[in-house]
Amino acid sequence: MRRAVLLSMLLGLVACATEPSAPAGVVGDAGPLADTPADTPADTLADAARLAPPAPDAVRVVAFNVRRLFDEACDTGRCGGPDDYEATATAAQIDERTDTIAGALASLRADVLLLEEIETAPLLDEIADRMPGGAWSRVLGEIGDPGSVDVGVASVFPIKSVKRHRDRVLTRPDGSLTNFAREFLEVHLDVRGAEAVVFVAHFRSKASDDPGRRLAEAQGARDIVGGVAAAQPDALVLLGGDLNDEPDSPPLRALEEGGALLRVSAGLPQDAIGTFTYGGKLQAIDHFYLAKGNLSRYVRETFRTLRDPGARGLAGSDHAAIVADYSGFPPRT
Repeated sequence: MRRAVLLSMLLGLVACATEPSAPAGVVGDAGPLADTPADTPADTLADAARLAPPAPDAVRVVAFNVRRLFDEACDTGRCGGPDDYEATATAAQIDERTDTIAGALASLRADVLLLEEIETAPLLDEIADRMPGGAWSRVLGEIGDPGSVDVGVASVFPIKSVKRHRDRVLTRPDGSLTNFAREFLEVHLDVRGAEAVVFVAHFRSKASDDPGRRLAEAQGARDIVGGVAAAQPDALVLLGGDLNDEPDSPPLRALEEGGALLRVSAGLPQDAIGTFTYGGKLQAIDHFYLAKGNLSRYVRETFRTLRDPGARGLAGSDHAAIVADYSGFPPRT
C-alpha cells in the first residue's frame, strides 16, 4: 500500500509539474517538443504512463545508475565529509529511497533491470522485493571493497546461471595490465523457455580519469560478449549500463570494432539519448549494445531515456534510465 501511495504521489507531481529545466528531447515518435526550453529534457516519468506494455513476444530491459545507494554502515570509516565518497543512511531513509526507485522502475513496466551503484545485496533486495509481478530473481556483482558500489541484475524471469569477469586480465594501450573497475556481470535468464544473456557494466569513471583502463574494459567486454553470442546464436545477448563515455569515443569505438556489438541508440539525436549532465552539457554515457546478429530483435522506436520532471535524472539519481524492448521470445500468456 505504501508503495502505491508513493508512486501515486510521484506521478501526481509529474502531472502538475512546471516545465523541467535541463536538454531538449523527444517524446514517443512525435519528434522534439516545440515548446520545450532548449535546456530541458523532454522524456520524464510522466511519459512512462504513455509507454505501451511490451509486445507479447518482447522483453523490456531498463538500465539505470541509481547513484550511490549506501546502507547504514560506514565500511570505510570515512563517511559524510565533503571529500568522502561513502555515505550512510538511516533505515527510514533507505526505505524511502528504495521505495522511490522501485516505484519509478515499476512504472516503466520493466522485465529486466540492469542496475549500477548499489552497495550491498540487501539493498538490491529492497528494490527487487518492491517490484510487481511476483518474486524477482536478483544477483549483485559484489567486489568486496569497503564501501564499493556495485552492479546488479534483477528480473521477473528466473536466473539460470551467473558468471563474473572482474578478474579477467585486461591490457591498457601502454601495455600495462588492469581489470574491470567493477564486476562485469554475465547473467543467463530463462525467458519462458528461451534464453537471454544480459551483461551489466559500469566502466571506469572520468573522476581521476584513467582512459586507458576504460578502453581496456571496452575491449575486454567486446571479446566476452562476442564470445558468448557466437557460442549461443539463438540467445538474445545484450550489454547495458553506465559506460562512462559517449558515442565515437575510443571505448565505444572499441566495443563496435568489426561490427561485434551494435549500439541500440545509434542514429538517434543527442537530445534523445543523453543521460547525464556535466558542465551544463547533456552527455550520452549509458548505453545498450546488442551482439552481432541480434539487431533485428530490438523493437524499433522503443528506446527511451526517462527522468523526473525538472531534474537531470530519475528517482533522485543524477542519471536518466534507459529503456528498450527486445523481441523473439515465446509469447507471454
